Amino acid sequence: MSFFESDVVRSEMAEISDLQEQVYQSVFKFPSMNKEDKLHHVNLLQRLLEKQNVLYTRLSLSDDPEAQEMKSRILDSARMMGLPSHIDISIIFNDMNKMINAMKEQIDKS
Repeated sequence: MSFFESDVVRSEMAEISDLQEQVYQSVFKFPSMNKEDKLHHVNLLQRLLEKQNVLYTRLSLSDDPEAQEMKSRILDSARMMGLPSHIDISIIFNDMNKMINAMKEQIDKS
């Protein structure tokens, strides 16, 4: 069975897609949201990031050629967006998680 035929992987990818859609639908409304809605939005963003990180880890551990191709496309896209080639993408996931936690703290203070 290929990587993408796995029920777990398909379920995770469907959830990532759903979370992306939810985040994108309200991203431009964020500045005018109340505190509860902002925290909900940031929590969705955090769940999305966690799911993406797990998927990337699974891709990295898989020897399936399709999984390796997807991992390569992700890395290529990150490089095109300015990620230096010597930086591991897991560092980006960690940094983004720190930023999300900082956003939550800032929202809580307001």
